[in-house]
Amino acid sequence: MKSFSAVLILAAALSASAAVPTLALAAETLCTCRYCESAAARLGFGVDLGGEGPHYAPVRKVDVQHIKLDITPNFQKRTVGGSTTIRFVPLRSAIDVLKLDAVDLSITSVESSTPVAEFDSTSTDLTIAFAEPIPVGQESWVTIEHHCQPQGGFYFRTAEMGYPEQDTHCWTQGESHFARQWFPCFDYPNEKSTTEVICHVPSDMTVISNGRNLGESIDPETNLKSVHWLQDKPHVNYLICVVAGYFDKLEDTAGKIPLGFYSQPTLSEHAAASFQDTASIMDFYQKEIGVAYPWHKYDQATIRDFIAGGMENTTITTLTHNTIFTPATENIRSSRGLDAHELAHQWFGDYVTCEDWSHLWLNEGFATYYTHLYEGHKFGRDATLYGLYRDATNRVLPRGAGDKRPIVWKKYRNAGDQFDYRAYPKGSWVLHMLRSQMGDDLFREAVQAYLKEHGLTTVTTPELQAAMEETSGRTFDRFFDQWVYHARHPDLKIRYRFDPKLSLAQITLEQTHKVDDDVMLFNFPATFAFLCDGELVLHTEDITSAKHDFYVSLPAKPEMVQFDPEYTLLCKVDFDKPEDLWINELENAERATGRILAIEALAKKKSNKSIDAIQQALQTDPFYGVRVEAAEALGKINSDQSRAALRKTATPTDARVRLALVKATVGDYQPQEVGTLLEGAQSEKNPAIVAAWIDGLAKYSDESVTQYLRASLERDSFRNEIAEAVVDAMRKSGSSQYVPDLAEQVSLHSGNYTTRGLANLLRALAVLSDEEQVKLQSMQQISPYLGDARVDVQKGAIEALGKLGLEEARPILQSYADASHNKDLSKAAEHALNALTKDSTPQPNEIIELRNQMKDLEKSNDSLKKKLDELEKKLEATAAEDE
Repeated sequence: MKSFSAVLILAAALSASAAVPTLALAAETLCTCRYCESAAARLGFGVDLGGEGPHYAPVRKVDVQHIKLDITPNFQKRTVGGSTTIRFVPLRSAIDVLKLDAVDLSITSVESSTPVAEFDSTSTDLTIAFAEPIPVGQESWVTIEHHCQPQGGFYFRTAEMGYPEQDTHCWTQGESHFARQWFPCFDYPNEKSTTEVICHVPSDMTVISNGRNLGESIDPETNLKSVHWLQDKPHVNYLICVVAGYFDKLEDTAGKIPLGFYSQPTLSEHAAASFQDTASIMDFYQKEIGVAYPWHKYDQATIRDFIAGGMENTTITTLTHNTIFTPATENIRSSRGLDAHELAHQWFGDYVTCEDWSHLWLNEGFATYYTHLYEGHKFGRDATLYGLYRDATNRVLPRGAGDKRPIVWKKYRNAGDQFDYRAYPKGSWVLHMLRSQMGDDLFREAVQAYLKEHGLTTVTTPELQAAMEETSGRTFDRFFDQWVYHARHPDLKIRYRFDPKLSLAQITLEQTHKVDDDVMLFNFPATFAFLCDGELVLHTEDITSAKHDFYVSLPAKPEMVQFDPEYTLLCKVDFDKPEDLWINELENAERATGRILAIEALAKKKSNKSIDAIQQALQTDPFYGVRVEAAEALGKINSDQSRAALRKTATPTDARVRLALVKATVGDYQPQEVGTLLEGAQSEKNPAIVAAWIDGLAKYSDESVTQYLRASLERDSFRNEIAEAVVDAMRKSGSSQYVPDLAEQVSLHSGNYTTRGLANLLRALAVLSDEEQVKLQSMQQISPYLGDARVDVQKGAIEALGKLGLEEARPILQSYADASHNKDLSKAAEHALNALTKDSTPQPNEIIELRNQMKDLEKSNDSLKKKLDELEKKLEATAAEDE
């Protein structure tokens, strides 16, 4: 165990990002909390609830008061067994039957304070019949003995599964409905209770759980250590968590709150930098929220191959091990956003919890927004707004345009359907718009009232609306109706003209999106900023109709006309302005978001003047996000002028900007610049940026590039980042010349690869294998990984077999498609079979004839080569005789 303060100086030295906000650019950061870009991945967080909905919170027949778990995980067999005791009180009417969620659990006995007449266990639930009814209000209990080899909810990471033996651990994931897969329970978020965990593990292991550690002891006969945890404040069932195994620990405090940071021994040397912000985040949240941290302690534990970014279990957050980074990546990697998001959940999601999944945004929207607020607290207002900008442009606006689902939506089939952009970034934006309309102080006061009134209970959206209205003294009916209970966002068309005679600015604002039963016509305040001879004039107009015309008297013709200067409205905007006005906005807008929006508009114009303005911003703007967006914009313009602008930009010292510049530079095909690109790649030390160079070089077949990629395949880097980037580049190249290199990696170096990287390696080997014999050899190398204990590797092997296009793989794939033990693998096998069938579909006669002609040509070339070789040998022999 180490004191966090003892390593904090080292962490600060390792992390050059301490003074500037960090943009999370790694692929894994697309999954934050349980929000994931992939719809398939989101379904992994839910359980199919049957039917198309609507779904409501189930009626509670009992009040669960306390849950006690006494469990023993078996790391060799990857099983868990023990007992669950549930203390409860019947509500409204006496009960003679208690039904609990229990998926594929082997129930060996049931005892109760009231005699049990019988119990029945199915693959989905446990029903307990009592000998006599239990009256309303009578405190009762049941104790259930059970064991299982869980297919979800309780997970192992062991050496037999391909993980380092010294990192052996197990962990649980309850949200949304996975606790039922390892203990019987009422598995829905509208029930809260206190909980207790006793876990028995080998004596040299650590156990972390919810609440307070009441003590531990070692059984001299079994040599198992028993660790006893008590969560003495109620929380929902899915927040129960057990983490056990080999961990190194760092410690710190936030005021009087103990902070624990647990990581795998093979990663712990780098852990300090990843957790360096936790105490500061907690201090900010307590002041900003106005409610003290509501629990006894706060621990965080990294998990190898965690299913998402993090999980906010009460007092013990579990995090992906990918959140740990090294100083080599400078400020490109950071755990701060994930740290802030999960810690915010201790108030929003744990202290107050959504009653059902249709109101998930009350958990996730708050956590997302407060993460942005912390960025602003640490680095300034622009950092908050830039986070909101990226959420809007990358997620909410493109996904919401054609989506008729509102934030509060009950017609989901799988709870995982709710873990998407609506709950996370759009929910965050709703809170931002509320705060913008109410003002910071009133918003804080309303949030504080909401938490104090509903703390330790479950909530729905009307409770939040009531808190906002009672605090502000105004109605928010239409606001919640259009933003939360209806879908989408407004599309705005804005036109501006200036009347020099009257010195009036004429603004026409039109809502152009389709209005129907699912999408409303929006009401909102629209603010415009006019810069006139150095004087800033602000004008706000309440928009209540589809088209709105208004005039603003100005002291002079404006050199800048800006819509929504404080970036307070979620919308898509078409604002047609002259180029000079956009350039002036880029040069004069106070907020970085205004300058970024100007870059977007100028990039569409593609003129030399616009390119010069963007390049100037890339070189000189004080906010890193503007420089990043400028680099990306120049890369997308893809003209000789924009490429020249990128080349003349001095190498940025900020690694995030340097990464954006590299991606923009290598984005398009420039065969005449291969030498320059290689020089850039070879001079770079940051592995994240090296990976970007490698990705850009994939499109070139020059021998120098081939040699560089092969050499880079052997380079050491944290989490094998560079080698895995090379594998991806080789796959993208489409060249079969790399098959021997990839085959060697599979045979000799697979242990160096991350789980995801190994799966990608298998896919790449399959994609590049072209000739029949080579495919058969690749199949022999890929097939053993079907037995890998890591599901993602198995899935990669299945997909690789499908990409080989061999009929010999069909029986193997069919066996996985028919299996029911894992739906993900079964679905992957079905897709692979479909691809195999598609590849074997008869081709049109013209294509077949062309292929035959190509084969004949190849044979002719081979014959000609042999004749030339024979002639050369004859000439050599004749020359020898003459000598």
